Amino acid sequence: MVRLFLSASLTILLCRALCGQTSPPSPSPSLELETLTPADLEQAIPLIRDHYVNPKALNETELRRDTLAGVLERLDPRVQLLPAKTGPAATPAPFYREILDGHIGYLRPGDFSRPQLQELDTTLRGLGGKKVDAIILDLRGSVAANDCASAAEFAKRFVPKGKALFSLRGPDGKTVAEFVSDQTPLYHGLIVLLVDGETAGATEILAAILRFEKHAILIGQTTAGTAVEYSDLPLPSGRILRVAVAEAILPDEHARYPNGVQPDLPVALPVSTKQQIFQESLTKGMAPFVFETDRPHLNEAALLAGTNPEIEATQAAQRRSQNGPKPLALHDTVLQRGVDLVTSIEVYEKQTRRAP
Repeated sequence: MVRLFLSASLTILLCRALCGQTSPPSPSPSLELETLTPADLEQAIPLIRDHYVNPKALNETELRRDTLAGVLERLDPRVQLLPAKTGPAATPAPFYREILDGHIGYLRPGDFSRPQLQELDTTLRGLGGKKVDAIILDLRGSVAANDCASAAEFAKRFVPKGKALFSLRGPDGKTVAEFVSDQTPLYHGLIVLLVDGETAGATEILAAILRFEKHAILIGQTTAGTAVEYSDLPLPSGRILRVAVAEAILPDEHARYPNGVQPDLPVALPVSTKQQIFQESLTKGMAPFVFETDRPHLNEAALLAGTNPEIEATQAAQRRSQNGPKPLALHDTVLQRGVDLVTSIEVYEKQTRRAP
């Protein structure tokens, strides 16, 4: 019976194949395009234009528009079409600084302009007298100019003098610029970087430099993947064609473009939540979004005791709650992870020094 069933099944399958009832899946258009020769590509458009049932849909303007659309889709974000510049440029966020937990410097540059570079210098020089032993550099809110040199200037404040920072390579792998640290750094301690998908351009290059040269730890989400220098080319209509003209290459020769820089500790936070926290921090500070005043937080004593006061406080609050859950307060989980990481590293280092 089994043999008869198998024989019948094979017969049906063979008949279907011979009769053309089943056929292998058609290759995708993109795969088919890859197989076209230069001669095929030269003849394809004229053939379509001369034989298509609706020739009005294939006039020269439409063909060029479709060609450009295909190029933009294929090369995004290496080539971008931007709207015309209208009105004054948006005011960048201010340089923000705060001491968290009494010993962690939190810095959030709004852009990489010269005034903010001067504020960075002033801040780093002042940290020595405040017993700051770690820096959390928040690059999630930075809007750096399309100028890779600004990334090098910020990096020089942390990277030893004489160290190669990165080079810019243009078409055909030709080096068009090289950047080397030419000054004594202003800070030598632990660095934690906060990044996400809005960390782009010069800010993204800075993140890659500090991870490579200073072994900075990255927390957050993968960066935008635009570690390049762009050229903004105006079109007759006023719109801007932004074209990647050179790629940032670090001394390890590994490209960070277009895949971005991967975080060491992935932590997600909605962009809308981040933006609201940044806005409110200008009047409230960042501490309320990390440490709740009525709730203990993870510290050295808790780590040594093997307890987690945050979990214990949450469980106690749930037991006390009688009127249903309260609305969740804004909480920066990415910055929280950074603070916890610094605390854990410091506890480990102290334990290591105490060991015989």
